[in-house]
Amino acid sequence: MNIKYLLALLISSVVSTLSAQKQSGFFDFEYIDATGKVILKVNEFDKEFLYVNSLATGIGSNDIGLDRGQLGDEKVVKFVKAGNKLLLTQVNYDYRAVSDNALEREAVKQAFAESVLWGFPIAAKKTGSNGPVEIDLTDFLLRDAHGISKRLKSRKQGTYKLDKSRSAVYQDRTKSFPDNTEFEATTTFVGEAKGDYIRSVTPTSDVVTVRQHHSFVRLPDDNYVPRVFHPFSGYNMLKYADYATPIDQPLEKRFIYRHRLEKKNPNAEVSEPIEPIIYYIDAGCPEPIKSALMEGGAWWNQAFEAAGYKDAFQVKELPARADPMDVRYNMIQWVHRSTRGWSYGASVSDPRTGEIIKGHVSLGSLRVRQDFMIAQGILSPFDGSLDDPTSPLMELALARLRQLSAHEIGHTIGLAHNFAASTDGRASVMDYPHPVIKWEGAEPDFSDAYDTKIGDWDKRTIIYGYSDFADGVDEEMELKKIINESQQQGFKFISDSDARPMGSLHPYAHLWDNGTDPVAELNRLITVRKKALQRFGENTIPKGTPYSELEKVLVPVYLMHRYQVDAVSKLIGGMEYNFAVKGDNLNPKVRPISDEVQMQATEALLSTLDPNFLQLPKEIIEMIPPAAFGYPRSRESFPSQTGLGFDRFAVANTNIQQTLQFMLQHQRLSRLSQSMTTENVLNDYLYKITQNVFATATKNNEQLKIRSLVQNQYINHLSALTANKNIDQQVSAMARYQLNLIKRNYLSSSAGNPYLAGHKEYLSHFIDEVLDGHHKVDMPKEIKLPPGSPIGCEH
Repeated sequence: MNIKYLLALLISSVVSTLSAQKQSGFFDFEYIDATGKVILKVNEFDKEFLYVNSLATGIGSNDIGLDRGQLGDEKVVKFVKAGNKLLLTQVNYDYRAVSDNALEREAVKQAFAESVLWGFPIAAKKTGSNGPVEIDLTDFLLRDAHGISKRLKSRKQGTYKLDKSRSAVYQDRTKSFPDNTEFEATTTFVGEAKGDYIRSVTPTSDVVTVRQHHSFVRLPDDNYVPRVFHPFSGYNMLKYADYATPIDQPLEKRFIYRHRLEKKNPNAEVSEPIEPIIYYIDAGCPEPIKSALMEGGAWWNQAFEAAGYKDAFQVKELPARADPMDVRYNMIQWVHRSTRGWSYGASVSDPRTGEIIKGHVSLGSLRVRQDFMIAQGILSPFDGSLDDPTSPLMELALARLRQLSAHEIGHTIGLAHNFAASTDGRASVMDYPHPVIKWEGAEPDFSDAYDTKIGDWDKRTIIYGYSDFADGVDEEMELKKIINESQQQGFKFISDSDARPMGSLHPYAHLWDNGTDPVAELNRLITVRKKALQRFGENTIPKGTPYSELEKVLVPVYLMHRYQVDAVSKLIGGMEYNFAVKGDNLNPKVRPISDEVQMQATEALLSTLDPNFLQLPKEIIEMIPPAAFGYPRSRESFPSQTGLGFDRFAVANTNIQQTLQFMLQHQRLSRLSQSMTTENVLNDYLYKITQNVFATATKNNEQLKIRSLVQNQYINHLSALTANKNIDQQVSAMARYQLNLIKRNYLSSSAGNPYLAGHKEYLSHFIDEVLDGHHKVDMPKEIKLPPGSPIGCEH
């Protein structure tokens, strides 16, 4: 070896040593600038800690779903020494034995798999065989921990692979603190872009670079006491199987997710907390949005006051230079995307107990623009009569943001959706609220569009989840008392699994609805919609806006009733029930909706298929030209079969399809078929629709054509029911019966009207093909509606 080489090696060694940046904390590590490596010091083996991966920077597409600040799964892990390796092993806490018997615990551990997440060669040993060791953490940090490649592939955007040559540790966000050590890495993925989503948000679509974050977190101490889950508590649930449970008791244990909160004086009726729950607002959020989000978030202090705390919940601005992904900060983050989409509340929690360690709210920034547009379409304020025509629009949008902030924070403090709350005087911010637009005089009234405070149901949930009981109090008995009091006060709680499916049946479980009577609210919204459409036109858009943009504002106005249609449909074949537990105050019986109410619901839904309802005013049709240059049509526009032109019949078809999808949902029809109240309920229901669709007279040629659209769609839906082998046979039989009836009674020739004659001949031939059954019928494609929810767009 020559002297020059030895000298170069010595200089390199000195430079590497000088450039090493050491950090001390929960884990000690050093970053070596010359090599770009992170060397981690592991002092203890087999000691459990929490590992969390997250996405520090996003891709910017709601459809891809990889957002800035997105949390990944949390895992309880430990470093296990195996010869010359350290194995990072995830412990399986889904199955355990809560027992003092070590052999009993070990038996369960050996029965279920663990997961070795990574293997690290031991780089250096500082002392004896059990002493601290050093490992090279770099490859672990530079891997695709968040599943970027898999997500891009599943969204049909292309096949991408991690390129380590274009990836590196991100030093600014790589730090260690006493109870957590944070790492971040710039990761680059290369491939061939296949989808429009990825092309639309990347400067070079074959190369996608994001930063992924890794947190090593000290597990909480053993002083936290898990709180038992109750189906009526309003909380999300941690569940695990405890194989040490006596045979006469349930194997599965259920506890709620919640932050640790304790009174300084648990014996006092009202006390300050030992440590308040503090949420921090993203400093990159602009005003006046920032103030609205902080105000809405701070509503939660009202609920904690009801639980006996003073100043227990606070909202502050994130300190300068603080890292939003640092687990020490509960965050409200303002997230930008290229299109509007969901906001959501996530959290980092202890998988052993359900204790929430970090709450993280992600609020989509474009949502407020959609709320603004809804108000714009209803008010049409740009006629020059107002000094600031955008002021009432902004007021509604900010009111929605306050409610949204409170809602998403609610998830991060442990709460589930309560979609029955809107029928109970806005009892919870954990519902999805449609804006309450009143129009009793000459002008629409937005003053009560959204709530301005926390709900009474929310107070009850916080009392259940966060009450700190005095010494000597029986917590189990107190929790039962809280549940019973909530039930006695008449609160209702219905969550996602009972509200989201199209075929769901609970009369109160609706998203984006209002009012105690779904039918009355639908009729009220129909009136508001009519007035808004009469007003809609040139004054709906500000100066400088192409007239073609009117179509995008028209969408939420024309479809204003779309969510209330969902709510009303649940009355048909609907049943009232609750999450009753034996020993509670709730009536456990399932009670069918009365025939009278179901008839009212049917009549209300059929009114949305009336040509008078579906027809657009001529003034609107004449005012919307093809899309202006530079302002292309988008998914926010109505579908069209007329090329560049505005398709008024496609507009009507969107409404027709939605109503019939709900009215003819096969599970709903199955419940009618199985009704115990009246014979032939299903046949009577379908026959009523048939009569309405085919026997109702029309006033003019325009309405005749719209009625033809309704008839087309109705027959398409009936035909799909006859062909579906996976549904109730009686439903298919009754659909087939109606098709025969329609062909026999309503599709005779129409002399003198070529349009009507051709229409009837087409329907007759189509029905023959369906009923023949000897060959597959090509069903017309489903019409794609412009996106609706979340209102502001479909955790």
